[in-house]
Amino acid sequence: MAGELLHLICAEGAARLDVFLASRLPDLSRSRLQALIKEGRVRVNGRPPAKAGQPVPAGASIEVEVPPPEPSYLLPEDITLDVRYEDAHLLVVNKPPGLVVHPGAGQKTGTLAAALLHHCRGQLSGIGGVERPGIVHRLDKDTSGLLLAAKTDRAHRRLSADMKARRVRREYLAIVRGVPARAQDVVDAPIGRHSTRRTEMAVIERGRPAVTRWKVRERFKGAALLEVTLETGRTHQVRVHLAHVGHPVLGDAVYGRSRVARKGEELPPDLIARQALHAFRLRFTHPETGEEKVIEAAPPEDFMRALEGLRG
Repeated sequence: MAGELLHLICAEGAARLDVFLASRLPDLSRSRLQALIKEGRVRVNGRPPAKAGQPVPAGASIEVEVPPPEPSYLLPEDITLDVRYEDAHLLVVNKPPGLVVHPGAGQKTGTLAAALLHHCRGQLSGIGGVERPGIVHRLDKDTSGLLLAAKTDRAHRRLSADMKARRVRREYLAIVRGVPARAQDVVDAPIGRHSTRRTEMAVIERGRPAVTRWKVRERFKGAALLEVTLETGRTHQVRVHLAHVGHPVLGDAVYGRSRVARKGEELPPDLIARQALHAFRLRFTHPETGEEKVIEAAPPEDFMRALEGLRG
């Protein structure tokens, strides 16, 4: 992708420059925008360097210089992928539990990103940066299920915009501790970084808006199978919201401590060795054809074994 110079007008003003840019440029992550600001690539009314937290006056003209992506240091790796849909513009992969989506601290190889580079022979969008080629959204390492990847920059932009506008529907199956009293409900609670445990997220007053819908599919003794739909896409959203309402995901080592089993709700400790969360359905509009796509994937074996254990 060649470098671009983007021109924006902040019609009503904004309290923070980085928040405004994130709202207008959904295909660029907040961290990427902050890096561009820090590099002096963002100008407000022609005056660099801008600062991420500076207010933007009404009517301000903003220029954002987006340089071409750096050559990726990622090496393609021949890792088997379960591809559920693919064409010249995008693909949908059914990610197994335990596979990291992109490189991070302590994980440089053996990622889904490296597997995509091999499978697509390098034909992936560069918008996500050198560490996240083609990645439109992510799943936690121990969450299984469907994930979208873009092959072209145009497809990536359109899918990211649809994701931000809540036109991409992501549906999960979750086994949770305890049996909800209601058949269905909505969790509308902002999520942000935990105040003391910085690697975790939490429901906090000044967090970003987050909405999760759930309904009970099946009830067991001390547990339930829920169908969960994301209205927004915050980090760890399903896990944080379900823990917040007293029904953490079974096997969640991070957020599962929020519930102590009541008498009669004790569960076998070895039902599943990871969080019992699976992205089973993905609904989206194809960015080029306009066709409505619905892709589904059944849960993997460990998830199904946990269900059979609860039924038995």
